[in-house]
Amino acid sequence: MDNAHHNAQNVISMSDFQPETGYPALSQVEAYWDALRGNRLVPARSDVDPRGIDGALENAFVLERVAAGIARLRVAGTHLTSLMGMEVRGMPLTTFFAPTDRRRVSDALEEMFQAPATLNLRMIAPGAPSRPGLEARMILLPLKSDLGDISRALGCLVTKGELGSAPRRFDLTALDSQRLIAGDGSVSLPSPLPPVGNTVKATGFNEPGTRFEGKSTTPLESRVGSKRPPYLRLIKSDEDKD
Repeated sequence: MDNAHHNAQNVISMSDFQPETGYPALSQVEAYWDALRGNRLVPARSDVDPRGIDGALENAFVLERVAAGIARLRVAGTHLTSLMGMEVRGMPLTTFFAPTDRRRVSDALEEMFQAPATLNLRMIAPGAPSRPGLEARMILLPLKSDLGDISRALGCLVTKGELGSAPRRFDLTALDSQRLIAGDGSVSLPSPLPPVGNTVKATGFNEPGTRFEGKSTTPLESRVGSKRPPYLRLIKSDEDKD
């Protein structure tokens, strides 16, 4: 699955990205995803290296589609935990929204996975005692799973203002959906970088579990021995002699 495009390191310089005023983390994550994508329909989850978005890790997260319109957080940055006042891994993304907007968000999630499409959401958290009003932006960018289906998404959530008392939930004020077409990517992957030795493992964004390495291209015989035991053996007894 897309191994021909896979960069073992996937550490892409984002020095040329143009940050949107007030939301540079969103711009960095989107530019990184677009660079990974190249001319493909969407990049793979296994392509994502947290070092490529080190300036946005606290705002970034990865979703997994578990049912129609339902996507749960597999990994999430510390900012999302601060917004809810608890560990958010395993929670549906709709938990961050007011009940009146959850159906609309669910429908948009399903469109993102099925079309596929990118999503750009604008939200507000109304003010209340001990809870100042917040403005927020979220982007959701589809990814392929290790099985090749589009059931993962890279996301980023940024807020403006003091968080106040958790949990904070948002009203959806605007939602933009952009359908994707293979080959319309504006950024191509650079040449693969050399392996990085003795690097410090990034924390706060790595997904639990073993890393997917793809299918081995080494022939089976060379991995287990070039000779196979015979299935039949002829045994000749003395009774066969003339």
